[in-house]
Amino acid sequence: MKKLLFLLLLFIPFTVKAVETSARNAILIDMDSNRVLYSQQIHEQKSVASISKIMTAILACESGKLADKVTVGDEILKSYGSGVYIKQGEVLTLRDLLLGLMLRSGNDAALAIAKYVAGSVEDFVVLMNQKALQIGMEDTIFNNPNGLDEEAGNYSTAYDMAILTAYAMQNEDYKKIVSTKKYTLKTNMNTYVWTNKHKLIMNYDYITGGKTGFTKIAKRTLVTTASKNNLNLAVVTLNDGNDWEDHINLFEYGFANFNSYTVLKKGTIKPDDNYYKRYRLYIKNDISYALSDGEKDSISIKYELQKKRTINESDSVGIVKLYFGDTVVREEPIYVEMNQTKKEKVGFWKSLTNWVKNLW
Repeated sequence: MKKLLFLLLLFIPFTVKAVETSARNAILIDMDSNRVLYSQQIHEQKSVASISKIMTAILACESGKLADKVTVGDEILKSYGSGVYIKQGEVLTLRDLLLGLMLRSGNDAALAIAKYVAGSVEDFVVLMNQKALQIGMEDTIFNNPNGLDEEAGNYSTAYDMAILTAYAMQNEDYKKIVSTKKYTLKTNMNTYVWTNKHKLIMNYDYITGGKTGFTKIAKRTLVTTASKNNLNLAVVTLNDGNDWEDHINLFEYGFANFNSYTVLKKGTIKPDDNYYKRYRLYIKNDISYALSDGEKDSISIKYELQKKRTINESDSVGIVKLYFGDTVVREEPIYVEMNQTKKEKVGFWKSLTNWVKNLW
């Protein structure tokens, strides 16, 4: 299962005075660094409706079962509201169900996915909450896989949903599913043609995915992701009657005022350190950060290495820290590769001498 190894330790909200929204809660983040570029009551906990299906989808993607054939059971009898109207005994792949979940917001698909992935809907909800804590969603509680809130709903914040979205967009299966505009499916019982409810995917050039949501309690909720010139942004709005326009305006602001800078590329790094000079040190991910033109000189990096007596292949031997001014905004583990050790050339007689010594 793909894991997010390190989250942003301290997010720096960048309050945008030039942009206004109709939302109760709104956030714009850079998904590569999780830097907050716009914030409006981002930590207020609210019902989030169907955008909570993002968690359902990423757990299914990480299950490794997308190609499995799923026979729909009686769990869907408890479904109401938006659906794709699958039937008991119908056979679909888990990927098919995810497309119905994310394109058409199928509450029935959510229940079928939960049952198949975890064995029961209740056990799946446990997984949802475990994953939320793992990736840093500290103000979130999930009670179901679909977001219905007439009984016990799913409660989160704009901030937490943005963190979830950034995490999910690291998964290639998830990215492909949420960017799908139209999907045709024939099962043993029916033929479906699903078009994506997220209309910005059809109408805004830079959109890479997203999820719609609505209940009477939550009102309109919306998540959208967009990419331009290597800047990968996400917008989340809660209780927003003008969400389509607000999302475009926030993206346009972000693209006009920020650029993504790769401070350190993944792969070999060369800290000024003698202790590990015989080894190859490397990081697994690029370290990027979204900056305005006037902020480029505020970025710096610092290596912190542990002097381990015993070193094993692929050990983490320290961290590299990214600073924005005096604040640590990103950490990435440093690993060691043993097979790149600079080996001393040993002649025949020295090898023989060492062998004899070892006998004693």
